Amino acid sequence: MASGLDGEWQVIRTGGLLPPLLGVRKRIGGGKGTTSIGPFPGAPFDVVGHELHYRAPFKGFVDVVEPSSDGYHGRALVFGREIGTFRLVRRR
Repeated sequence: MASGLDGEWQVIRTGGLLPPLLGVRKRIGGGKGTTSIGPFPGAPFDVVGHELHYRAPFKGFVDVVEPSSDGYHGRALVFGREIGTFRLVRRR
């Protein structure tokens, strides 16, 4: 799965308790990645199948992503509870 996710992605909020995601992007490569906001350092995660498992200090946060026609659709989970939904659109 990681090879299809490799690259840089814009994150677009589609619902739930997630705040507006302006300037949020994910960079993924080689089964690892980061989620960052603007110029700030990113929160690291590991790609496990269709899931992005965040490392400390965000352990317990997991993004579950599924391919779609325009990139990926995702669900943000905290300790197994869905808190919001989002889309990943490849940045050019």
